[in-house]
Amino acid sequence: MPRSLFPTDHPGVSRLYTVALMAELLGVSRATIRHWTRRGFLAPAKSSGAINWYDYAMLVVARDLARLLQTGLSLRELDRKLRRFAGGDPQQAAQLASRVVVDGRRLSLRQDTTLLAAGGQLQFGFYCDDVTAAAAQPATDIEHGIIALATAWSCLENDSAHGSDAISTTAELLDLAAELESAGNFLEAAEALRAVLQADGPSAPVAFMLAETLYRAGDVAAARERYYAAVELDVDHLEARTSLGCVLAEQGDFELAAAALEGVLRQQPDYADAHWHMAGVLAELRQEPEARRHLITFLELAPESPWADVARERLAVWATPRRFGDDL
Repeated sequence: MPRSLFPTDHPGVSRLYTVALMAELLGVSRATIRHWTRRGFLAPAKSSGAINWYDYAMLVVARDLARLLQTGLSLRELDRKLRRFAGGDPQQAAQLASRVVVDGRRLSLRQDTTLLAAGGQLQFGFYCDDVTAAAAQPATDIEHGIIALATAWSCLENDSAHGSDAISTTAELLDLAAELESAGNFLEAAEALRAVLQADGPSAPVAFMLAETLYRAGDVAAARERYYAAVELDVDHLEARTSLGCVLAEQGDFELAAAALEGVLRQQPDYADAHWHMAGVLAELRQEPEARRHLITFLELAPESPWADVARERLAVWATPRRFGDDL
């Protein structure tokens, strides 16, 4: 990931970052950012309408977690190993991530000039300093997770007889779904999420996660229906409504897409992602002045976004005088 995104005097230090922006900056899936939030490694600075915003400090923490994830560790494996350094406290573990080095699948904590294991034992100094160069091995957790899906349905059917065990099983399936999606196993991730819905009943957050997974799997029509389901279950789930607008636009339903995004911005006018998508929809509808307005607002809200340069290029093109017939 580019180091230029994280200097100490970075202008974005005082800004907030959405899940989509964090994922794009760090090169991880949105499901991964949500997983780290659900597990307590990341804490939103602000939440509204099911949208989370993170401050610069959380962006730096997420960068360190993403750096470790690039070594080939699975999400759940990384969770477990980091927690061991902090006695199970996820927030403290996340803060320690910048000091963690990896050799193969082993994690050590750097303290001054020494390396410590999770139990505090001194380690030899032959560990890899650059974790991106560490030898990655297959995430066996994922293989085991796919096998576990074959029995997940029957386990969940018996949850009512196990009391608190049901919550544990649901949480594990959500973690497994995030891990499978992060690894590109979208169909298996979707099955894990369907198992959660089957066990716990309709849920806007899980319906939204399933929609995102189906979209990444390339099943746009199924994703559209799940986005609709998420909105029906929670009219204030603005992230689902934004994604629905994007899918509608992708399918050519630009009027419906504009209506969906307009509703989001009416409720959350500082949501940069929605301004970006609305600008694209309005451009398709040949409403250039309104599209320009949304791009300008987007740049004011997220000037360091990965999409900012594209926004500036579009504004520059629209500012160039055109001759009659250029659009024909």
